[in-house]
Parts: sequence; C-alpha cells; structure tokens
Amino acid sequence: MLIRAKAPLRLGLAGGGTDIATYYNLYGGYVLNATVDMYAYCILEPQENGNVLFKAADLEKEETYPAESRLPHTHTLPLHIGIYNRIVADYNQGRPLSFVMTTYSDAPAGSGLGSSSTMVVAIIKAYTEWLNLPLGEYDIASLAYRIEREDLHLAGGKQDQYAATFGGFNFMEFYHDERVIVNPLRLKRWIRNELEASLILYYTGVSRESAAIIQKQIEYTEKGNTRSIESMHELKKQAVFMKEALLKGDFKNFSACLLHGWLAKKNAAESISNPFLDALYQYVLDKGAESAKISGAGGGGFMMIYCNPRNRISLIKALKQREGLVLTPSFTEIGTQAWTIYNT
Repeated sequence: MLIRAKAPLRLGLAGGGTDIATYYNLYGGYVLNATVDMYAYCILEPQENGNVLFKAADLEKEETYPAESRLPHTHTLPLHIGIYNRIVADYNQGRPLSFVMTTYSDAPAGSGLGSSSTMVVAIIKAYTEWLNLPLGEYDIASLAYRIEREDLHLAGGKQDQYAATFGGFNFMEFYHDERVIVNPLRLKRWIRNELEASLILYYTGVSRESAAIIQKQIEYTEKGNTRSIESMHELKKQAVFMKEALLKGDFKNFSACLLHGWLAKKNAAESISNPFLDALYQYVLDKGAESAKISGAGGGGFMMIYCNPRNRISLIKALKQREGLVLTPSFTEIGTQAWTIYNT
C-alpha cells in the first residue's frame, strides 16, 4: 500500500504581503490568487522496519531516522520533520510512525509560487489519507500555517497554505483573531480562457529566500514605517479592484491593477526589486507586455507577465533568447488531493 498526494502551486495576483500577521492583525488583509497546473507531490509508503526515511527527490536530499515520538530538527529537511512531529503529537497519541516518504515539486524552492507551503499541504494531506484524520480544508491550511510559523519559526504570509488546500480562484480575507475567510470566485469560462491566453510565466533563474524579504516587511510594519504601511494599504486596495475587474472580464483594469500592485509592492521593502528585475521588467514591456509583477515575496523567482494574446508568441520568443524558463500554465480549480494505491 502507498499513499499519493499533491497540492497545486499558486499565482499571487494581488494583495500579497497583506497576509502577513503583523499587517493583518492591525488592518486586515485581502489577497487574490489562483492555482495553476503545477504541483508539489508526496508519496508515503508505510513500513514495519521501525525507521523513517525522507527523500526530497528534487532537492537530492535524504535523511533516515529511527521511528520515535519526536525527531530531531535539522537544517536538511526541516519541513518534513516539523510536520512529522506535529502529526505524531497531535493526531497519533505520540505513537511513532514508520514509513518512506518521497517528495518533489514542479517548481524550484524560491520560485515565488508558494512551493514550500504547498509542499507542507501535500504532506499533511498524505498523512490525512493514511491515518484517516478528520481534517477539512480550513483545518489543513491552518495546520500547515502553524507548523511553518509557530513550530519552525519560518517568516511568511498566510495565503499559500489556503490556496494550495482550496484550489481555484480565491479572494481571501485575513483578520486579527486568526480568522480566515476564503471566497471562491465563480469566473465565467471565457474570462478564465482569456486570462490563460494572456499570461506568461518567466523564471528569472534567480532563486531567493522569501523569509528574509518578508522579515524586512515585518520589521517595517512593527516599526510603523509609513512608506511600507501605505504600500500595503495600496496592495490591499488593488486586490479589491482586481477582483472586480476579473469578475467583470475587464482586462484593461486587470492589467492596471497588476501594474499598480507591483509598483506598490516595490515600496514595501528595498529587497523586493533590484536592478536585474527592473531591467527585465522594462525588457518585457519593450517586447509587447502590458504589465507584469514578480510572483511571491519578490527578489527573484517567477515573473508573471500579462500581454495581449496576439503578442504572446513574439514575447515568448524574445524571452527564450534570454537565460531562463518560459511557461504557459493553465488554471486548476481543485485543491489538494490524496489517494491510496493497493497491491503495489
């Protein structure tokens, strides 16, 4: 028997950064995002040999431990260990589990597509399937967030865990009492098709440590940095405007929101952009793009580019002349999934 699970990666369309606790605890946060057909995967194979083997195939990392109630934290695969410790303590009465776990992702770490949090969701979903845990979507997303932020003390926002769990286009609200409301958007099919035809993902080849960028935003918010806080207010406002534009199929205003959101994002912390990204941004505009933004915390990773579909092929050809990876993903409406395979 083995369990497979997967969770979709997300594009942060607007409002990213207002899902950080130091901001939403004071002002409330709004985020608009959508999941795409790129995934984090987990394969869990129960064993009876008294060992735990973690394999991160894409990272080429592997760790083996005796199955115990609590595994020691390491810097090699901290997410895998943190999730194991929380699952065993809270959902298995402290009884050790023995298994082989293999994970991999369609996007590299530091891509800006929420890959780390999405992996946490996929792993939790695999445990939920194996142990038949009574966890719904909000439960899984909240647990993933607590493991990352409370157990492992990783700085970050809150949207990724909910996007990966719920899937689809969602307008999310974050409040001071840890209350989260996920509002699924019912987009007309032609709007979704038009958006898919208009978007390009370009991987800059520059991975970045999102936690360091987010930590700087946290510090600015805690210190009451006026420029940073006003930028976050603008990001929140653009999330509302973009939601309305999407629901109406108003792509002129969608593009404007993407542009205004990126300009506001750049003002939230210095490390969000840099000369390389600024030059790349100007390059895509010169080659036919209408607007763009760096997905996630900024600093590198994927650039999300919006263009008129008639210019898409020429823009893709121009991007392929540079070092980097060009993708044209489709949107997915389904969140994390798990299933059991017998007689393997």
